[in-house]
Amino acid sequence: MKKTLTFDQRCHALLAKIPKGRVSTYRELAHALGSKAYRAVGQAMNRNPNLMKVPCHRVIRSNGEIGGYALGADKKRELLLEEGVQVETNGRIRLSKYLHPYST
Repeated sequence: MKKTLTFDQRCHALLAKIPKGRVSTYRELAHALGSKAYRAVGQAMNRNPNLMKVPCHRVIRSNGEIGGYALGADKKRELLLEEGVQVETNGRIRLSKYLHPYST
């Protein structure tokens, strides 16, 4: 019998595919999952059991703002900067440069 993945597991599996130096948004992840449940994606990120394996710091808001993170927004910003993602002076990330594309 085939095991059915939970929504959280599907989110985490898709998130694990975002390479260093790229980001996605809650909206893009939801669309890639065939859903409009953007908030549910955020909740799945909050329930992430392994921050190192499932890099939820790479998920930002649709307007380019960094958004929340289990270890704080400053740590999220630091991790993104270490991966080469530049944060503009307005505190946003340029999606046209760093957004990871999902093929649907």
